[in-house]
Amino acid sequence: RGGACAHSGGKMASTAAGKQRIPKVAKVKNKAPAEVQITAEQLLREAKERELELLPPPPQQKITDVEELNDYKLRKRKTFEDNIRKNRTVISNWIKYAQWEESLKEIQRARSIYERALDVDYRNVTLWLKYAEMEMKNRQVNHARNIWDRAITTLPRVNQFWYKYTYMEEMLGNVAGSRQVFERWMEWQPEEQAWHSYINFELRYKEVDRARSIYERYILFRALAVLVLVHPDVKNWIKYARFEEKHSYFAHARKVYERAVEFFGEEHMDEHLYVAFAKFEENQKEFERVRVIYKYALDRIPKQDAQNLFKNYTIFEKKFGDRRGIEDIIVSKRRFQYEEEVKANPHNYDAWFDYLRLVESDTDAETVREVYERAIANVPPIQEKRHWKRYIYLWINYALYEELEAKASKRTRQVYQACLELLPHKKFTFAKMWLLYAQFEIRQKNLPLARRALGTSIGKCPKNKLFKGYIELELQLREFDRCRKLYEKFLEFAPENCTSWIKFAELETILGDIDRARAIYELAIGQPRLDMPEVLWKSYIDFEIEQEEYEKTRNLYRRLLQRTQHVKVWISLAQFELSVGQEERLPHCRQVYEEANKAMRSCEEKEERVMLLESWRSFEDEFGTDATKERIDKLMPEKIKKRRKLQAEDGSDAGWEEYYDYIFPEDTANQPNLKLLAMAKLWKKQQQESEAAAMDPDKDIDESQT
Repeated sequence: RGGACAHSGGKMASTAAGKQRIPKVAKVKNKAPAEVQITAEQLLREAKERELELLPPPPQQKITDVEELNDYKLRKRKTFEDNIRKNRTVISNWIKYAQWEESLKEIQRARSIYERALDVDYRNVTLWLKYAEMEMKNRQVNHARNIWDRAITTLPRVNQFWYKYTYMEEMLGNVAGSRQVFERWMEWQPEEQAWHSYINFELRYKEVDRARSIYERYILFRALAVLVLVHPDVKNWIKYARFEEKHSYFAHARKVYERAVEFFGEEHMDEHLYVAFAKFEENQKEFERVRVIYKYALDRIPKQDAQNLFKNYTIFEKKFGDRRGIEDIIVSKRRFQYEEEVKANPHNYDAWFDYLRLVESDTDAETVREVYERAIANVPPIQEKRHWKRYIYLWINYALYEELEAKASKRTRQVYQACLELLPHKKFTFAKMWLLYAQFEIRQKNLPLARRALGTSIGKCPKNKLFKGYIELELQLREFDRCRKLYEKFLEFAPENCTSWIKFAELETILGDIDRARAIYELAIGQPRLDMPEVLWKSYIDFEIEQEEYEKTRNLYRRLLQRTQHVKVWISLAQFELSVGQEERLPHCRQVYEEANKAMRSCEEKEERVMLLESWRSFEDEFGTDATKERIDKLMPEKIKKRRKLQAEDGSDAGWEEYYDYIFPEDTANQPNLKLLAMAKLWKKQQQESEAAAMDPDKDIDESQT
């Protein structure tokens, strides 16, 4: 290739004086690939291997005198200057250099560096910010003002400079200077947030008139005697009007709305402007003005663009319009439908609920009361609770309406009392009604009436829910003696309720009367019939453990084991013995497991016995010796599969089902069966071997010859 290029070059030189010819492209005859191929990975690897070794970091040195310090400064400055000289456009090098000088309190040098950097790139925002922050940090206020002035003059569209400048002046207490900066800023017609910042600044100093003038410029900016639109958006007019309304300048606010309507005209009408205008007039109780505004807008704005307008107009008419007109326009159809439903079936309480919801939303209190009275007059004809469950909510809603909406406490009390007189308490009652009445009287700060109502309910128709609600009320009032009496009455009424016994004992425990709590537990476990005895015993045991009465806890476990031999009780006792002490209680824990194993031999549920042995084995694995581990392994049962015959409900055969059974080594009665089972397995194995020999007799001959 080199020869070809040289030949071509010589040829071109020889013909330079004569006719110029285009050189021919060299043709490669041998296009076969080279023997040694070089890949991109190989090139990168070789480049990496030929890199210079990384130099260790320079050792730390301590500067002890002025000469060393000056030498250090000289070297650092030379390094920074070299970096700047290499690439002047990297502003980070300038900033690091200036910050280093600032750290040495060399403010003049830092200023010089910043000024040199600004000569390189005066459009860099970070550079201006760092420069100004350095001056402010070193309390050079005039220098900082000078920098901010230069920054906003050079880059007036960078809002951050204006924000920082005004904030600095305000923090320095220079309100007039900050206002002057804002005025300079507003001449550039900035974004909306800038105007709001200026307005908020004036409002912080109670300058409402100045804020109003800013709003005027914010809406329409006058320059060269020509109205130039700055922010002619509807929301800006609305904000201006709400500002006037907030400061109780209602005439000004109305004038702003009128100007906005006139400004946008009929070509650019916006429903949000008219909704805001109407709500303003509604707050001023000018209902006729509101109606005129809504009608004017609805007549001129297309229907598809006025959904929100129509919705607000409907709400307004519901609140302030004529009742008959509203019923004819909006509610008449639905009201007629509900009237027909309740006439067809007066006991259709769901229809009454819907009707009442409609009536409550758009009519006066007397009409609502009339409908409620019609609804509650339809008493269920049968005195069964399932027929009264929906009906009772009519009374509840009626009482809540009188209390929350109508604010009539006397009528609310009458509603509750009438409902409670209507209920057939000898057959059934509704505890929620008594509790709601009591809670209402408490809200009215009439505690005696609330207690009287709950006492009457317990006397007429005692229920668990009533007792619980009454006790909870007295607990909130910290009337513990009353709580004790109520618990006594409750337990006389329902002595089988374990939860009540537990709560009573917990109350005495909280009050610090341990003996009373223990006596309550003793009375509870002595009851002939309990709904959840296991929960009660567990609570009693936990109580004794909390009191650290371990001997009493053991006695409780023994008393419980006299009543039941459940495996969980034995396991719990063993875990208790283990938790009381460490090494000295291990024999006691093992003794409990041995007693449980002996007691569980006669148990029909073999799974429970297996559960006990597994718990015992886990205990021995953690705390036992090799001998005890071997012993418990010998006690573990063998799991075998069995079949049993099933029968259908009519007595016919339903086939066979397979199940798993456990054979325990300790059960001597099962030993013959085990031997028989082993012999059966051996016989089956011999049968399989004989069948295999009969299928392949040559194999036996070959094996005998070998």
